[in-house]
Amino acid sequence: MNEATTRKDIIDRHLQEAGWNVNDLTQVMLEFDINVELSESVNEPQELYQTHQFSDYVLLGKDGKPLAVIEAKKTISDAALGKEQAKQYCYNIQKKLGGELPFCFYTNGNEIYFWDLGNYPPKRVYGFPTRDDLERYTYLRKHRKSLSQEFINTKIAGRDYQIRAIRSVMESLEKKRSKFLLVMATGTGKTRTVIALIDALMRGGWTERVLFLVDRVALQGQALDDFKEHLPNEPRWPQYQETSFATDRRIYVSTYPTMLNVIRDESTKVSPHFFDLIVVDESHRSIYNTYQEILQYFNTITLGLTATPTDIIDHNTFGLFDCEDGLPTFAYSYEEAVNHIPPYLCDFQVMKIKTKFQI
Repeated sequence: MNEATTRKDIIDRHLQEAGWNVNDLTQVMLEFDINVELSESVNEPQELYQTHQFSDYVLLGKDGKPLAVIEAKKTISDAALGKEQAKQYCYNIQKKLGGELPFCFYTNGNEIYFWDLGNYPPKRVYGFPTRDDLERYTYLRKHRKSLSQEFINTKIAGRDYQIRAIRSVMESLEKKRSKFLLVMATGTGKTRTVIALIDALMRGGWTERVLFLVDRVALQGQALDDFKEHLPNEPRWPQYQETSFATDRRIYVSTYPTMLNVIRDESTKVSPHFFDLIVVDESHRSIYNTYQEILQYFNTITLGLTATPTDIIDHNTFGLFDCEDGLPTFAYSYEEAVNHIPPYLCDFQVMKIKTKFQI
C-alpha cells in the first residue's frame, strides 16, 4: 500500500473517528505548503533561497490556526521515518505563522506517534485527538504555571509526609516525567494526598480532567465521597444512579471493568486523549494483564498508589510507573508512621488464640 492509499484508506478514517472532516478546509489542510528560507552557504548566511515543504496534514483550531501536524508514511515503512520531517514542519509553521508550536504526529496508518515537542518524548497513541482535545492541550501548555511555588491546601492533606509526597510529584512533573508511584502505608491518607495534589494541579493549569481508578465498587463510593467533601465544586462522574458516560465532568471515579467497557464501547468512543491524569489506586493489585489496556489506551500523566508494591517480573509495580525497583517517586512506611512523635499509626500486637474447635 503506497502513501497516498495509506492516507486515503487508513489515516483519513482514523481522523474521521476523532471527529475531523478531512474535506473541510476549516478543519484540515492537506499538503500544506510551508515556504522555508534556507542559506545557500554556511559561510555566507546572508545569501538565502526559498524552498517548499508540504505537510501531509495540518489540523486547525476553531480560530483557523494550526494545532497539529501529521506526517504520513506508507504502511510498509517505519512510522519513525517521518519523525524529523514532522518536527521540522512544526517549527517551520510556527516560524512562518507565529502563535503556538503545533503538536507533532507521525504515522504509517498502523502506528500513530504523538510528540509534545520540548516537553515529552514521542509516545505511541491509540488514535488522534479531537479538536477539543488539541485545544485543551494547547491551553494547558500555554497557561500552566510553575509548580514550585504552587499552594497546597493543607486542610485536605496537611501532614508533613503528605506535603512531601505532593511536592515530589510536582518536582518530577516539572522535570518532564509522566509516570509516578507513591508508596504509602495503609491508613496514612493516600486518597487525601492525591486529592490535594489534584487540587494544586488544577489550579496550576496542569490538568482539567482526572480519572481515579479503583478495583471495587465499595472503594469507588468512598472515593466519590472524599472528592465531594474536599473538592465540592468540581463536577464528578458518576452521580447517583448514573449509568451512561458523561463528557462534561472534571473528576471521574471508575472501577477497572467499567472503564474498560467505556473504551471498548463503540457508541461511547471516548477519545484516547480525554484525560490529563489517571490515578491508579491499589496499583499493586489489578492494573496488570487485561486492565493494563486502560493505561495503554489513554495518553496521560499516570500516578500509582499502593501500600505494598511488588517487583515480580510480570507484576512489577515499579516498572509499570517507570521507577527503578525499590525506588518509588515517594515512600512513607508503616514503621515511619508508627515511630513518628506523636504516632500517626498504632503498632499492632499478635495474639495467639485457640478456639474450642481447635482444642
